[in-house]
Parts: sequence; C-alpha cells; structure tokens
Amino acid sequence: QLRAQNQVLKKGVVDEQANSASLKEQVKMKDQSLRKLQQEMDSLTFRNQQLAKRVELLQDELALSEARGKKNKKSAESSSQLSQEQKSVFNEDLQKKIEENERLHILFFEADEQHKRLEAELRTRLEVLETDAAQHQAVVDSLTRKYTDTIEKLQNDKAKLEIKSQTLEREAKDCRLRTEECQRQLKNLQSALGSRLEESLCIINEKVPFNDTRSNQYNALNVPLHNRRYQLKLRDLAGQALAFVQELVTALLNFHTYTEQKVQIFPIDSATDTISPLNQKFSQYLHENASYVRPLEEGMLHLFESITEDTVTVLETAVKLKAFSENLASYLCFLRKILPYQLKSLEEECESSLCTAALRARNMELHRDMKRLTAVFEKLHTYVSLLALPSTKPEGLLRTNYNFVFTNIATSLHGFHDILKDISKHYSQKAALEQDLPTATQKLITTNDCILSSVVALTNGVGKIASFFSNNLDHFTTSLSYGPKAGTEFISPLSAECMLQYKKKAVAYMKSLKKPCADSVPYEEALANRRVLLSSTESREGLAQQVQQSLEKIAKLEQEKEHWMLEAQLAKIKLEKENQKLKNSLSGHLTETIQERSVLPNVAEQKKEMTEKSLREPIKSTSLAPDVESREDLIKNHYMARIAELTSHLQLADSKSVHFHAECRALAKRLSLAEKSKESLTEELKLASQNISRLQASKDELMTTKRSYEDQLSMMSDHLCSMNETLTKQREEIDTLKMTSKGNSKKNKNR
Repeated sequence: QLRAQNQVLKKGVVDEQANSASLKEQVKMKDQSLRKLQQEMDSLTFRNQQLAKRVELLQDELALSEARGKKNKKSAESSSQLSQEQKSVFNEDLQKKIEENERLHILFFEADEQHKRLEAELRTRLEVLETDAAQHQAVVDSLTRKYTDTIEKLQNDKAKLEIKSQTLEREAKDCRLRTEECQRQLKNLQSALGSRLEESLCIINEKVPFNDTRSNQYNALNVPLHNRRYQLKLRDLAGQALAFVQELVTALLNFHTYTEQKVQIFPIDSATDTISPLNQKFSQYLHENASYVRPLEEGMLHLFESITEDTVTVLETAVKLKAFSENLASYLCFLRKILPYQLKSLEEECESSLCTAALRARNMELHRDMKRLTAVFEKLHTYVSLLALPSTKPEGLLRTNYNFVFTNIATSLHGFHDILKDISKHYSQKAALEQDLPTATQKLITTNDCILSSVVALTNGVGKIASFFSNNLDHFTTSLSYGPKAGTEFISPLSAECMLQYKKKAVAYMKSLKKPCADSVPYEEALANRRVLLSSTESREGLAQQVQQSLEKIAKLEQEKEHWMLEAQLAKIKLEKENQKLKNSLSGHLTETIQERSVLPNVAEQKKEMTEKSLREPIKSTSLAPDVESREDLIKNHYMARIAELTSHLQLADSKSVHFHAECRALAKRLSLAEKSKESLTEELKLASQNISRLQASKDELMTTKRSYEDQLSMMSDHLCSMNETLTKQREEIDTLKMTSKGNSKKNKNR
C-alpha cells in the first residue's frame, strides 16, 4: 500500500512540475506580447506628437492668411475659399486621428489591465504549485527514509529469529531426551507411591474404627477450621454496619419528628387555628416513631455483640439476625400505617387555597416518592427475613441461593438511595416554593430547612450503606457460607448450636493443657533493666537538681511578675489622670475624643493584654497630641516585645543546657559500665570460642553423614521439578516463536 501511494505521489509531483513548466512558458509569451504592445504604443504617441505639431503650424498659417485677407479683399475671397477647403480637409484628418488615438488608448489600457490580472493569477498559481511540490517532495523523502529503516529492521529481526529458531530446535531435542528420562523416573515414582498408598489405606482401615465425614448429619457436628481472619473481618464489617445503621436511625427520627412539626404548622397553624382531623391523627402516629425506629439500632447492636473472635459466624448460627428482621418488620408496619395519612395530607395540602400549580406538582411527585419508599422497605424486609431463615428453618433457604439474596439486597439498597435522591430534590423545590408564599412564616422556613437537612443526612447514610454492602458482597457470600470440612452445609440450627458447644469444650480442653509458666524475667531483659537502673540513678539525681532549680526560678519570676503588674497598673492610673486633665483643659478646642483603655479586672491577665496590644494594636493618639509621646510609646512597645522575646530565648537555652548536661553525665556513666561489661565479655568470648572449636569438629562429622543422605533425596526431587519446569518453558517459547514467525511472515507478505 505504501509503495502504491509512493508511485501516486511521484506521478502527482511530475504532473505538477509539467504544469509549472507550461505556466512559465505562458508567462514568457505574455511578456513578449506586452512588449509588442508597448512598442506600438510608443509609435502611436510619437505619431500623435507629429500631428499635434502639424495642427499648430496650420493654425499659424490660418492666422497669417486672415491678416492678409483684410488688406486685400479680393485676394482674400479667393484665398478664403482655398483656406476653407484646406480647413475642412485638415479638420476631417485631425478628427480621424483623434478617434484613432482614443481607440488605441482604450485598447492599450484594456490590454495592460488584462496582462496585470493574468500575471497576478499566474504568480499565485505558481507559488501554490511550488509549495505543493515542496511538500510532496518532503513526504516522498520521509517515506523513502521510513521504508529503508523498516526494511533494515525487518532484515535484522529475520536474521535474529532464524538464529533463535535454530537454538530452540537444538534445545527442543535436548528437552525430548530429558522428558523421556523424566517419564521413566515418573513411572518408577508412581509405582512406589502406589505401593505406599496401599499400605496406608490398609493401616487406616485397620486402625480407624469410624469415619464421621461420610455422613452429613455426623459431619455437621464436627468443628470446622477456625478462620480467625474471617471472624475479625466480619466483626469489623458488623461494626461499620452498626455505625451506618445508627446514622440511619438518627436521620429517620429527625425526618419523622420534623414532618410532625410541619403538619402542625402548614397549611394551617395549630397555634392560631385547629388543624384537620386527618392531620391530627397523622401527627399522633408520627409522634410514636421512636418506638419503631429505635429497635433497629438495638437489633443491630445485639447482632454486632454476637459476632466475636471465638465463635463461628454463619447464617445458621446468626440467631440475632431474626430479632433484627422482626424489628424491621415492625418499622415496616409503622410505615404502612402512616402512608395513607401522609398521602391524604399531601392531597389536602394541594386542595388548599395557598397551594399554587407548581407546589401542587411537587406535592404529587412526593406522593409517588412516598409510595416507592414504602415498597423499597418491603423489599428489604423480604430479603432480610430470607437471610434469617437458616437460623430457624434451614429448608426455607438453600445455601446455593445465598449469593442471589445478597445481590438483591445490594440492588435494593441502591434503589433506596435513588428514591431518597428524588425525595431530596423534590422536597428542596417544594421548600423553595413554600418560602415564596405570602403567608410563609419563619417557623415554616426553619422547619423546612430541618426536614431537608434530615433528608440529606438520610440520603448520605443510605448511600454509604449501599456502597459498603456492594463493596463487601464477595466477602459476605464466602465467609457466611463455610462449614465443617468435607461438608456442604449445617443440617439444622440444632446441629450448629451443638457444634458451638463442642468448640467451647475443645477450647477449654486446649487451655487446660497449657500449664502456666513461672513468673520470671528473661536474662537479656534483666541485663537491660540493670543497665537502665544504673544509668537512671545518676540521671534521677540530676533531674531532682533541675527540678529544684526550676522551682526557685519560677518563684522568682512570679515575684517579679506581681511587682511589674502592680507597676503597670499604677502607670495606667497615672496615664488616665493625665488624660482626664488634658481633656478638661482642651475641651473647647478638641474635635476628636481620646480613646482610653479600660483597666482589666484581673491582674493576671493584665500583662498579657499589654503585650498583645503593644504588638498588634496601633498606637492611638489625638490630632493635638505631640509626636514625642507617640514616638516614646513606639520605642517602649518595641523594647517590651524585644525583652519578652529575649527572656523566652534565655529560658529555652537554660533548659537545653541542663538537659544536655544531664545527658552527658548519663552517657559517661553508661560508658564506664560498657567498658566493664566489655572486659567481662571478652573473657567469656575466649571461653566460648574454645568451646565452639571443640563442638565444630564433632558437628562437621555429623553433618557430613547427614548431608550425604539429604543430598541423595533432594537431588532426585529437584531434578524432576527442574525438568518439568524446563519442559513447560520450552514448549511455551516454541509456541510463542511459532506465532511470532507466522505473524512476521504475514507482515512481510503484505508488505
């Protein structure tokens, strides 16, 4: 394909070059015709100039003849006749020349314009053709380069593949020989293992009196393998589910409570007028919501407490799930009881005079959403009651249907989340429309906001539950359906309860076998504690000295703090008196009042207030106050801040120096102890090296005999494993090479 495109491009370039050459020839021809026309124009202008001169001469002669005609009338008459005839002849000749000159001028102008136009068109076309030719040439050059590179790469790849195929053929031959040897060894091993299997079966038949795994009824009483990771994961998931259910319960309580408040104030406020009997009954039922919603949280809490690390948690043993299902059924009965009243309340609100068309549409949308909400709760209750069946009636739900029930619960939760999204959207629109009503009160607006916030919280909680359940769906289906070894399921809840009792007995027996060890400290830990104890005695004395010094410093600083606080309070009182005097003396001239600072009630907080004001607040001064006082205040505040900063730095430096001194003393003590322990350890090391050299000789003798037996066994097993691995690898490489060689051959044929 690329070669065909290359030939087409070459033909196009050749055609464009021929067109450009023909256009150049046409341009040359037009230049020649233009030069001819210019020469004709020059000759015509020269002829016109000659005719103009001749006309001037004739006019001069006419003037002379008229002057002579006055002198001689007779001769004038004859000459006038001749001059008139000549004039007529000259005028006709002149008129013809003028017309011919005009016609030539027009022809020349038209030819010049046509030539310019044609020249511009030809130049633009020539430029376009030159650019196209350059682009085509660049494309052709790049394609030729690309083709040469690909051809070289393909040739190199072909050579490499040929070499690799030859080497692989050699290796394949070697592998065939090895496989034959491995097959022989495998036959020998199979015969040996078969004989050993027969011996072991005979022993089992003779020694094992009863195999309880053959019967499902007996196997259900066996304790399954304890999967602690699954139990911890299930407890973690149950804790997360409990938190989500608690959020859901609080959101439902808020929603029902604020709905009751809304019924009491809209469309008729119960404080000013009596509401309808329907709304009274509806609010009475809504007031009982806590007795139906709270048991959901309690049932989930009991289910979470029943899942521990030591138990085996499956649906047959999850007895508390039945209680949660009953609590959910009671809440569903509550929803069914309030649904007709809720729908009638919305219809009554639509019939009121305050309800607009848009508000009526929103109410009808909420009317449909409430029906969908009750239907979703019915669906969830159905599936949860199915999950509770294995703990009471195992024949009601087979283990093969667990996955189906869990997936339906996940889809129902996602549908529940979508319905709550619609309710949140429709109720927000309804609240905005009710806020625009002329009779809308602040109580109605706040109640609508509370209901909307509870619906949003309910939506977020259900969304979390749906995502949590769908993310952990695989874990639920696998961990809640395992049972005894070689068994498919528990036969009944009674067998599951017996299995749990056997598990408790087995755990108690295993604990009784473990004898408590005597309370003693390991040798390494005792040595480490001794070193720490010796090093800490010195550091304890240093710390006691540091504490004593710091207490003395604190007492001095407290005394200085009280002294300077009193000084600052006195200075403030003096400042207030001076300001009062200045205010009284300049009361007629001052235009702005001096803002005074209030005296703080607590002396402890006064110093902090002074430092904060000196650092953060600008200095307040009146228009008549001198610059000297403001400058002094600035300097004072700056130095106060600087003193506070330097004192903090000094305290940090003192604490660091004391800490470093204590660390140095402790390190010196540890160093001396380490030197002593080093000397003792060198002596022990010498004795240990002598013992090691003695034991090494005996160890070498034992190891040589042991290795000789182990090597003979390991060589056979390693050799078999390596041969199987090499065979599989070689077969895979041969298959891949065949596929690559076929693909390369197809590509080469296509090219």
